[in-house]
Amino acid sequence: MKILELLNNGVDTNAPIVKPYIIAEVGVNHEGSMATAKRLVDEAKEGGAHAVKFQSYKAETLASKHSPAYWDTTKEPTESQFELFKKHDTFWKDEMQELKDYCDVVGVEFMSTPFDVESAEFLNDMMDVFKISSSDITNKPFIQYICSFGKPVILSTGASSLDEVEDAVNWIKPFNVDLALLHCVLNYPTPDKNANLGMILGLKEAFPNNIIGYSDHTLPKDMKVCEMATLLGSVIIEKHFTHDKTLPGNDHYHAMDKEDLKLFNSNLDSTFEILGGFKIEALADEDKAREHARRSLVAKRNIPKGKIIEKEDLTFKRPAHGISPKYIDDVVGKAAKVDINEDDIIVKDLI
Repeated sequence: MKILELLNNGVDTNAPIVKPYIIAEVGVNHEGSMATAKRLVDEAKEGGAHAVKFQSYKAETLASKHSPAYWDTTKEPTESQFELFKKHDTFWKDEMQELKDYCDVVGVEFMSTPFDVESAEFLNDMMDVFKISSSDITNKPFIQYICSFGKPVILSTGASSLDEVEDAVNWIKPFNVDLALLHCVLNYPTPDKNANLGMILGLKEAFPNNIIGYSDHTLPKDMKVCEMATLLGSVIIEKHFTHDKTLPGNDHYHAMDKEDLKLFNSNLDSTFEILGGFKIEALADEDKAREHARRSLVAKRNIPKGKIIEKEDLTFKRPAHGISPKYIDDVVGKAAKVDINEDDIIVKDLI
């Protein structure tokens, strides 16, 4: 499924939990190498991602030269946002177009988050949906500019209060575009205890008409955090993606790799097999139990032919080969057609 189909068609209301649309957030983990970027596309597809997302920015338009780090500097020692972004801002329009074309060949959806007007303009020709970063949730003019393209929007809600999310949603509403909101904790990495997945339910309650998802920054480990987010109703799962988690840099050490992604999809297959359907009904595999483990009305004592059957003449025992105990009121008051012996199962031909 393409993300546009998901946003336009909404979610099956008969299935409160669905397998999510998975976005592998490469960001700038290609580190300026087209070969690495294409490798990441290949590995994301192999792992089972539906989309591969990059980031498009220039350090000069994103951060001042005095912007401090907000990541774990023991993992990424660069103290300045400007300096870090300057290392990885070489991919621009031509590179994004090449990656878009490559994603089309591989069979995975291309996405990139714009961080300025110029990148939003050229990405508009390459994408059906815009992703807005948590860091821009209070950036009213930029949100409105992106919405002016008339395309669906995915907005992450990291580090936001409910009022701030409501403000952003209200800025978007006049443009009448489909909107998905992703719970996110803007903390790199996010300790499991801070994942606060319960906020997914809070978003579902506060914004019942929007698709709700989860953008994850926890360490991948066994991918259980993303699995739990799915079980809480996240329809979109976004997580940073790398080909090597041991590489230095802000977005490698807390990213998933293709093996993590394969594990996540395998876990989802098992989980959804266990979940089964959401319609309450007996399963075909329960037919034998329905027939042999349920009970029938049974003669508690001998009932001679012609006797009017009383409740005291009856009990209920397995199997369910005769008249069900739920019909006891229909049997009481009927006459026995033949002699009925103690422990005989009551069937229609006997009364």
